[in-house]
Amino acid sequence: MRSFKDNVLRGLLWLSALLTIAILVTIVGYIFYKGIGLISFDFIFGDYSPTGGGGIWPMIVTTIYTIVISLVIATPIGILAAVYLQEYAKQGRLVRLIRFATESLTGIPSIIYGLFGAVFFVTTLKLGMSIIAASLTLTIIILPVIIRTTEESLKTVPRSYREGSLALGNTKLQTLYKVILPSAMPGILAGIILSIGRIVGESAAIFLTAGTVAALPESIFSSARTLTVHSFLVTQEAGDIELAAAVGIVLIVIILALNLIATLISKIFNKANY
Repeated sequence: MRSFKDNVLRGLLWLSALLTIAILVTIVGYIFYKGIGLISFDFIFGDYSPTGGGGIWPMIVTTIYTIVISLVIATPIGILAAVYLQEYAKQGRLVRLIRFATESLTGIPSIIYGLFGAVFFVTTLKLGMSIIAASLTLTIIILPVIIRTTEESLKTVPRSYREGSLALGNTKLQTLYKVILPSAMPGILAGIILSIGRIVGESAAIFLTAGTVAALPESIFSSARTLTVHSFLVTQEAGDIELAAAVGIVLIVIILALNLIATLISKIFNKANY
């Protein structure tokens, strides 16, 4: 009877895995089928033309701007906040409340963040519809992800690492940046990878804070549109599914490239630790 239950459970696990892979392959395959015909050098590196035949280079640059700026701001803040909560803060009601608030923030719809960004960054701080306003809004969106993943990564570091480092005469701060953070770095990078996916996939928040200008941005204070917003607009305005699918292919390649870089960095840290 136990063997039968084990086989049934194993079968369900395999079925779930195969179903997930099938759905993923179907979606990605459909996007490639619809959009691969438009992929060319001119399409990727050309300037956008509203009359058709233009490229998406301005949107690629804007997307990279938002990724880099958001991560540069959110990563150190998120990691330091997680380190304080896990390593320094006295575990009690206040810390539990902060963790609950952080987890709750991850479930807020992005349109709410976009409205906040439009009111606070665009209007109150007078940044206008700009890349920096969008990036600051995205920073708030990804902060809970980085904080929670970093906390969980710090929890996986064995206590013996801390005790051994302190026993050798290192201070708590030296133990933190020489032992704990390097050991937790693979998990921290996983959180950053998730954050990159969240940044690239956002459209509502960017739509309300960065605008829809389809031109190469002159600076981070320029209004612009990302690839996701561009994909949404060409589908809504022109109903061009093929163009939207081609933009999706470029997004997939960008995400895969960034994930590969993060994975390589994670492997380097793993080798350094062992």
